Amino acid sequence: MATLARILVVEDEPAIAELIAVNLRHNGFQPICVADGASAQREIDTELPDAILLDWMLPGQSGLVLARKWRA
Repeated sequence: MATLARILVVEDEPAIAELIAVNLRHNGFQPICVADGASAQREIDTELPDAILLDWMLPGQSGLVLARKWRA
């Protein structure tokens, strides 16, 4: 059996995160939802996801700062 692609969803609005997760599951992906940059970094440090859906307006550290950090 093939492993589902892991998609890290970084979204601080629970309703939006759940909507994205439901659609990802329905289309054969494994969503991992987190609400802030620190949680996202922990997930990435644990196991690198196949893709990241990143909200740019997060509490604390913005998604733009995170994206720049991860690309560096």
